[in-house]
Amino acid sequence: MPAQSDAAPEETVGFEQILDRLRAIVDQLEKGDLPLERSLELFEEGIRLSRLGAGRLDAAEKRIEQLLAGDDPTGQPRRAAVDVPGAGT
Repeated sequence: MPAQSDAAPEETVGFEQILDRLRAIVDQLEKGDLPLERSLELFEEGIRLSRLGAGRLDAAEKRIEQLLAGDDPTGQPRRAAVDVPGAGT
């Protein structure tokens, strides 16, 4: 698969950018007017992006689960609840 000179490294590509590129690939492939080799290149890129996006979703889900469980995914200790006078009364 040819490298794109303006492509950002995978670790810096946002999830929304991944989705946008996947939509563009699908649009190109659905037209059906590409040579077989180009279609295969786009398909390979789509598979790679799909896996990258799935990994991002898995990581986000894990982070949400940790936050809901009260664990800080950054490794910082949890703060104790602070009793504010007059609050909740």
